[in-house]
Amino acid sequence: MRRTESENCSREQLLNTINEVSFAVDDIKLYLDTHPEDEEALAFYRDKVMVRNEALRKYARLYGPLTIDTANESSDCRWEWVLQPWPWEGGC
Repeated sequence: MRRTESENCSREQLLNTINEVSFAVDDIKLYLDTHPEDEEALAFYRDKVMVRNEALRKYARLYGPLTIDTANESSDCRWEWVLQPWPWEGGC
């Protein structure tokens, strides 16, 4: 866990946390494919998924959704998924 608990994270810091934790999640999924009974690895996976989801929700709340599954959490009254800058417009 890095700084996802802090409300003072900058956008860049939060994106870096999301990228780092996402890499760890993807990597441990590959490991678990070949070691499905490794309980320590499974606990690590569950922890990192929780941290990643928390960071994605926080990013969506502060800056807009990065993934479609957090799009509804960033706004109560309208669909804002397409209102964020696209990657070629400097988004993400």
